[in-house]
Amino acid sequence: MSPLTPELDVADLEASLGFYVRTLGFKVRYRRPEDRFAYLEREGAELMLEEAAGPGRRFRTAELEHPYGRGMNLQIACSNAARLHARVVAAGAEVVIPLETRWYRADAVEKGARQFVVADPDGYLLRFYQDLGERPA
Repeated sequence: MSPLTPELDVADLEASLGFYVRTLGFKVRYRRPEDRFAYLEREGAELMLEEAAGPGRRFRTAELEHPYGRGMNLQIACSNAARLHARVVAAGAEVVIPLETRWYRADAVEKGARQFVVADPDGYLLRFYQDLGERPA
């Protein structure tokens, strides 16, 4: 397991699995149908999905309201951002930030990323990025 694995509440597990598996290319590592739960992986990135109204254990501090993902932005490494972006666009998913190249200062260097942001069916923002290396700031 990854040292950090987000667990996202979703309104409809099957709809979310369709998005994460068919559109984004995640693989289901395992499921617990009795809990309406699935553990996913894509190029080493791992996350868990659990249906909000399902019978499983809940980790919440307040009642959920749509969109569930308000304020959530997950950065996920990928090997080819342009190819994944094309797949997301072809599927008609909600692209929040189109494919772009950005450089972010990190002390004395800049780190490059080819990236885009897509919203999942519950409003979680997923920023897929391809590492472009470093250059002097």
